[in-house]
Amino acid sequence: MAKCSAIERNKKRERLAKKFAARRARLKEMARDQSLTPEDRFNARLKLAEIPRASAPVRQRNRCALTGRSRSVYRKFKLSRISLRELASNGQIPGMVKSSW
Repeated sequence: MAKCSAIERNKKRERLAKKFAARRARLKEMARDQSLTPEDRFNARLKLAEIPRASAPVRQRNRCALTGRSRSVYRKFKLSRISLRELASNGQIPGMVKSSW
């Protein structure tokens, strides 16, 4: 199990990303828009820099939904390889069986 502080920090990043998504997208669009004056584009970049860094979607980490493990997490299942194997072996994931040949 991952440290609770790491899990909570990641949840905070998810909340901030959702909260600032529209503002971030609008400012990024303004900063890229060639039809605006250079001063307006520069001001958009300054306002973008004022937004908290933790609100960037890039800063979020994929974590296992069960254990909070941050490494080797399958996006499709939102589970780590260890949890996925355990659940699959117990037959709790429909259609997934252990391969053998």
